[in-house]
This record gives sequence, structure tokens and C-alpha cells, in this order.
Amino acid sequence: MSARNLRGRLNQLSGDAAEGRVAQDYERRGHRVDRRRWRGKGGEIDLILRFGQEVVFVEVKQSRDFDSAAASLGARQMVRLQNAAAEFLAGEPLGQLTPVRFDVALVDSMGRLQILENAFGHL
Repeated sequence: MSARNLRGRLNQLSGDAAEGRVAQDYERRGHRVDRRRWRGKGGEIDLILRFGQEVVFVEVKQSRDFDSAAASLGARQMVRLQNAAAEFLAGEPLGQLTPVRFDVALVDSMGRLQILENAFGHL
């Protein structure tokens, strides 16, 4: 395996672990994990959760510290997430009227979490 492939594999495993840790934290707080890495035409959503009637879309960002993780989420990615969420909501009984929230889960190099609820709005 090349060094590049090894780095890619390690990054994937690290990302999987971070998403798992975030999912556990939400479950501990009463959310139900509906989908992991849901992919639509508009892009991928790391976690889709249910909390009562609300659908919570979560983007997981991992970096050496919380500030670096937060800085890695740009405006174009937020638009892609919103478009993917709209596609997902098309299959919901209330469609675009479904109560939703967009959270960003930040994970630092020590595995600590910081959840930013309602990090950005829906189109």
C-alpha cells in the first residue's frame, strides 16, 4: 500500500470513529440515528437523526482543534448540505415543511466533541 493510500485509509478510519463518537453522544441525549453517510444527488450528509418530529442533519468536522475543524466548513459545502437535505426531505411526509435543524459536530485531535446546534439555516 502506498503512503498516499495509507494516509487516505487512516483518515477514513479516523472519520468513521469521529462520526461514531458523535452518533453515540446524540443517542445519549435522546436522538435516534436514522442514517449514516446518506448520499443523494446533492451530496452526502454525515448523520441524519430524529428527535421527536424534528430531523437533525449533522456535519462532522474533525481537526487538531475546534477552531480548525470549524474553519473547514465553507459556504459552498453548507449549500451542498442544504441541497442534499432538501432532497432527503422530499421523501418525508411533510416534505420541506418538516421541522429541521443543521448541526455541526466538531471533533478535536483528543476526541473531544463540541456540538454547534442550529449552526446554519435551511434554504
